[in-house]
Amino acid sequence: MVESSPRIKIDESELEFSFMRADGPGGQNVNKVATAVQLRFNVLQSASLPEDTKSRLIKLAGKRMTQDGILVIEAKRFRTQERNREDAIRRLIELVTRAFEKPRERMRTRPSQASQEKRLREKKRKGELKRTRSKQSLDDE
Repeated sequence: MVESSPRIKIDESELEFSFMRADGPGGQNVNKVATAVQLRFNVLQSASLPEDTKSRLIKLAGKRMTQDGILVIEAKRFRTQERNREDAIRRLIELVTRAFEKPRERMRTRPSQASQEKRLREKKRKGELKRTRSKQSLDDE
């Protein structure tokens, strides 16, 4: 069971790990050992998450979400498989935690009378400035 708080618990059977060779620097080790981790979590089929959290998680995941509703997290920051696995789980928990937080409702506001008047004064001033820039008539020459 993967949990970050009492509210957030994901059954480890819902997580699928695959290991591969990491790219980038690391010398001979990077060419021989499969230390990079790819974590796959099927958001749509998950029994651990409520529906509203799933929809927010899909939006938060962005490019990491496949067409089938599978969240893919790749971790290859560390040199050991175990640390990369922990890193992938930590990043999943961070995403799920952010998805659990309901966004605050936006309070509709109206511009104050003073701000409306100020905006109109500025518009008038700009219009006058532009009008004075217009071409002079031929009589002035």
